[in-house]
Amino acid sequence: MHGFYRFSETEISLDCDIKYSIADKFVVALNGEIYNSQSIKVMLETKGHIFETDSVCEILLHLYQEYNTGMFCHLRGMFAFAIYDIQAKKIFCARDPFGIKQLYYAPHESGFYFGTKIVPALSYFETAINTEALGQYLTFQYSVLPETFFKGIFKLPQGHFLMFEDGQISVSRYHSHVFTPFESSDITEDIDKAVCDSVSSHLENTEEVGTFLSGGVDSSYIAAVYASQNKKGVSFTVGFDYEKYNEVSYAKSLSDKLGLTHITKIISTDEYWNSLAKIQLQMEEPMADPAAVAFYFACEEAAKHVNIAFSGEGADELFGGYNIYKEPLSLKTYSRLPLSFREWLASIVKRLPAGTRGRSFIIRGAKPVEERFVGNAYIFSEEERAKILKYPTIQSPTDITRPFYNQVKHEDDVTKMQFLDIHLWLEGDILCQANKMSEANGLQLRTPFLDREVARTAFRLPVKHRVSKKTTKIAFRKAAAKHLSPETAERYKLGFPVPTRIWLREQKYYDIVKEYFVNCVAEKYFNTTELINLLDEHFTGKQDNSRKIWTVYMFLVWHEEMMSALKKEENLDDM
Repeated sequence: MHGFYRFSETEISLDCDIKYSIADKFVVALNGEIYNSQSIKVMLETKGHIFETDSVCEILLHLYQEYNTGMFCHLRGMFAFAIYDIQAKKIFCARDPFGIKQLYYAPHESGFYFGTKIVPALSYFETAINTEALGQYLTFQYSVLPETFFKGIFKLPQGHFLMFEDGQISVSRYHSHVFTPFESSDITEDIDKAVCDSVSSHLENTEEVGTFLSGGVDSSYIAAVYASQNKKGVSFTVGFDYEKYNEVSYAKSLSDKLGLTHITKIISTDEYWNSLAKIQLQMEEPMADPAAVAFYFACEEAAKHVNIAFSGEGADELFGGYNIYKEPLSLKTYSRLPLSFREWLASIVKRLPAGTRGRSFIIRGAKPVEERFVGNAYIFSEEERAKILKYPTIQSPTDITRPFYNQVKHEDDVTKMQFLDIHLWLEGDILCQANKMSEANGLQLRTPFLDREVARTAFRLPVKHRVSKKTTKIAFRKAAAKHLSPETAERYKLGFPVPTRIWLREQKYYDIVKEYFVNCVAEKYFNTTELINLLDEHFTGKQDNSRKIWTVYMFLVWHEEMMSALKKEENLDDM
């Protein structure tokens, strides 16, 4: 289901490879995998269902016939699918509980559009750039709103289904992530059992499969379990031509220990910069996370050797892996001081230069978690984005995060932060780039940590088994140590660190970005004088503005490439 499909009262266009129909009563289109499809089939056969094939799509349709919207408790997998009930003339769409697969939709006077890509919809009707999405992007570094960067085209949230009937759209939640911590003596064993079982289920019915391996415990854990279950294992690692920005030697050493064939891709600086336009176009919406480019090259290399690759997305959000999750514990003593005193002290230290030791701690300690944490990326504050934008932004960042915080208002601060990241950061940044970059290279990405049983185990962990003042993913690391050396299990990864800060202080790349910062598109959306000030401050070493610069630059690259691509498509249609 990679295109956009049109449904009206008289027709439905489902021109895709992965689809199935039953006696002209139902048609289904699916993007993804249902890992327990065969056990579902057996269960349905006991209820009298007769199957013509082993197709996952056919199984999905029978499951819908049996349970309707109650079907989701039986599904274990990653998916975006749509079912057309021909007789009832209605569309039923759904997205998996974590949002591993994208699903977009657009109501329109000529019909209803849905699919896993945005661009095909743009050939059906005209739409404008959503400037509210741009404003929020400047803060979050990814497209965070339900409405995309194109007015009138929306994202179905994770764990939701959509019904289109009689010209009306209704969106409902079918899955909620609920933290239910309790103490258990078998926590480590429970985690390892869930992870091993998940890897096993993700390996079913696969032939050419490999695994990504960076330097951290997440990918190492998967690689170790994968190696124990797969006789012909292969691992993939990417790095940069800067010694401090790659973990290739570590990955190679671990691969050798696990008996995996190791394949490395070193990304040159020119290679990285030359790929930016292509990758922003593949993303369909601007993405300022520099790691997306590294992930593209990782997928490109893996696709030369395998059809499927394992990746470690989700472990940090589920098990408490980000260092920022330690902050509530570090602030605990300070937070006991009267709020009025903390606010007064914050007002004083705000006058100090950014980067002054202790400044951030005091300022953040004067705010509740709902105000100080909007996710793992916080690029431009409201005041900063108002200064550079020509279009006013209606919503504040806290307007975006408030509905999620309200769902966990009685939880501790660490849980609140994880819950927010699962719904925004994980879905909008991590999984979006992973899915788009893998599909761009014809590679199927599988994420064993984002499995319903693994998640259920993670959500039962008390905070003390997630983070402490000193470390993260406490219980998770102990589980990983069953398969890895203690040093590896406790190791902190670089992830996909990208040397943007260094590049933007080199004349060559300064000039490239400056050219974008003064072009007509920049003039349309931004106060370009402010953009140049940000660039010059960074170039001269006065301030580290690299993340702010990169966020604006990626939008401008995306805009140029997207508008050019759409114009070419229009010209082809006119021929």
